[in-house]
Amino acid sequence: MKYRYILFVLLLLAASSVSAQQVLTLAECRQRALDANRGLKMSEERMNETEALQKVAFWQMMPRVGATGSYMWMEKSVNLLSEEQKERLRNMGTTIQGDINAAVREEMGNLPVGGEWIGERITAILNNTNFSSSLNALGEELVADLETNTHNTCIGMVTVTQPIYMGGKLRALYRSAELINRLSGIEYDKKREETLISVDEAYWQVVSVKQKVELAKQYAALLQKLNDNVEEMVAADVATKGDLAKVRVKLNEAQMSLTKATNGLALAKMLLAQRCGMPLDADFDVETLGPHLLADSYVAQNINMDSVWQNRREMQMLRISDSVAQQGVRLAASALKPNIAVTGGYLVTNPNLFDGFRNEFGGTFVAGVVVNVPIAHPGAIYSVRAAKAKRREVAYQMEEAQEMIELQVNKLNYELELAYRKLVQAQSNLAQAEENMRLADESFKSGMCSSSDLMAAQTAWISAQSEVLDAEIEIEMCSVYLRQALGE
Repeated sequence: MKYRYILFVLLLLAASSVSAQQVLTLAECRQRALDANRGLKMSEERMNETEALQKVAFWQMMPRVGATGSYMWMEKSVNLLSEEQKERLRNMGTTIQGDINAAVREEMGNLPVGGEWIGERITAILNNTNFSSSLNALGEELVADLETNTHNTCIGMVTVTQPIYMGGKLRALYRSAELINRLSGIEYDKKREETLISVDEAYWQVVSVKQKVELAKQYAALLQKLNDNVEEMVAADVATKGDLAKVRVKLNEAQMSLTKATNGLALAKMLLAQRCGMPLDADFDVETLGPHLLADSYVAQNINMDSVWQNRREMQMLRISDSVAQQGVRLAASALKPNIAVTGGYLVTNPNLFDGFRNEFGGTFVAGVVVNVPIAHPGAIYSVRAAKAKRREVAYQMEEAQEMIELQVNKLNYELELAYRKLVQAQSNLAQAEENMRLADESFKSGMCSSSDLMAAQTAWISAQSEVLDAEIEIEMCSVYLRQALGE
């Protein structure tokens, strides 16, 4: 009674662990893989990057506002007058009065009577008027006022620059950035598609191996039952020990196959767990392939290749690459065209350049047009040639890709049709194997056939079951690959 109680508790624990095991569907595995895939996250960040670069290219065409400030100390000030000019200004009164005195004496000396005396009197009067001193003081004042005092110089400017025509390079840059942003989106979709296919492959591999484990268990159970029957027959002297040895050899082979299939299932689950972002030792199960999941016949489709070329990610990427190459030609050609921009702003200086170099801030509005016309630029000519060669290269890549895609689609279409034929044949073989095993079992029980004949029938039935399963999995994967090839 005690042992029965312990066995009952163990069965309850086993049942609870089985019920707690998570069963994943294909849709759940796909979603887990999309959430955990680092490559998709990197592609998403790439999309964010290219979107930001597109906005950068757009704002290159908009007005740019900037501010510049500088300070400079100089040992010497800027002099508007030379030392000789300063000296002449300081003594201009003396110079002018001397010239006047000389002119008076010369003119008065030409008089017939008393001219010399009159000239001396006039000169004495002029000297007494302090005329030269006043002019000298005025010259000294001018020299002082023209001192700039530019030992400390501050300059500040706020500018607004608007490109008008830059040879088409800004438009080409923006268009290229827009195309690259679209390209990153297609790359993301392609990476997502590849992730889903890799999950499908791992999922159906688990389904296949799981069902083969079940087949191995059924085969081992059949051989174990046969072994028990043959042991009874040996005990009753109806069968020989040689017959029992043959059954036991087959039973050992079946148990070994079951062990290998179990190990293969564990490895397949590890691969699926890794692609779904789960721990490698995660305990989970998958849904078993249903008996009526797939159709019984298939006819190869008449495929419109124009539609396929339009939908395939690779062709979309190549078409965008061709457009990017076209913008590259325009960008290279822009170096041979003139550039025009308007600019305006406000300039502030200290000393004040606009009011006698006073030590105060002064400013003025400025505006202008900048025109740059290339005269000789051989390098740009070769850049245009290189860009055109790149575009022709992309065109050849598109032609080659179209041929390879057409070959791939036709091949997968044929393989899917062949897989359905295999399934039909495998199902027919399975029906015959089941009937053969039933007859062999009845004959063995009635003593009409040997255990070897029964084991051969059982082996054929297990092999037919495995062929049906392989055909079903092959159809599923061929369908996935064909949908991918069609760009669906």
